[in-house]
Amino acid sequence: MLSQDTVGALARALQDARMTRTQLRHFSLQYPEMTIEDGYAIQREWVRLELAEGRTIKGRKIGLTSRAMQIASQITEPDYAPLMDDMFFDAGGDIPFERFIAPRVEVELAFILGKPLKGPGVTLFDVLSATDYVVPAIEIIDSRIEQFDRETRVMRKVFDTISDFAANAGIVLGGRPVKPLDVDLRWVGALLHKNGVIEESGLAAAVLNHPANGVAWLANKIAPYGEQLNAGDVVLAGSFTRPTAAVAGDSFHADYGPLGSVSFRFV
Repeated sequence: MLSQDTVGALARALQDARMTRTQLRHFSLQYPEMTIEDGYAIQREWVRLELAEGRTIKGRKIGLTSRAMQIASQITEPDYAPLMDDMFFDAGGDIPFERFIAPRVEVELAFILGKPLKGPGVTLFDVLSATDYVVPAIEIIDSRIEQFDRETRVMRKVFDTISDFAANAGIVLGGRPVKPLDVDLRWVGALLHKNGVIEESGLAAAVLNHPANGVAWLANKIAPYGEQLNAGDVVLAGSFTRPTAAVAGDSFHADYGPLGSVSFRFV
């Protein structure tokens, strides 16, 4: 386990990296003894720093929900991170590219909770009962820690990603809100267009067989820390497409069929 002083220093480095748009080298390279719990300790300390600056938490994200990504990251479960208030952008608008370092785009469903969820023992059915509505979402992921080390070219470890807010950087909500029992959420599909060309497609069933399973996992995972999901929280359930790279000037449009669409442009 890393010392509290080290955890604090790494959290401050991440906060500075986000503000200055400069990437850090892998924490796991500097501290090879680093664990997943250390990653979450750094993440929690970074949240504390953000709250002290006046930010608020509007929800959570769940990442690494596909089996392929878990195998690639050498883990057996998803990860999670907070959604801060300054990460939300309006659908159909322009998003300043300068807010990011190396952004990529993923297609997801967002659960808007009408009732709190507190583990342990939260089930998929509890999630469906507690959810006010589900809405299409695009997540913008970014890397304050290098994906590949600048010298060794080794890929970052999951500990690095967890400490780095699970790579979360932006959220765009849109489309048509639906009640969670009005559609079979497993079969919600999406086409992700970049500059008018289809880049990715997928089904929500790719997220742990049902996207609500991820929300239940999260509620149970944070329970030992005395935390819960609250009414009004936005919970990103996990991507069902691969991340698509973006540069300034790129336009994105995700079509969810009967659930409508989400679009924006990087400027």
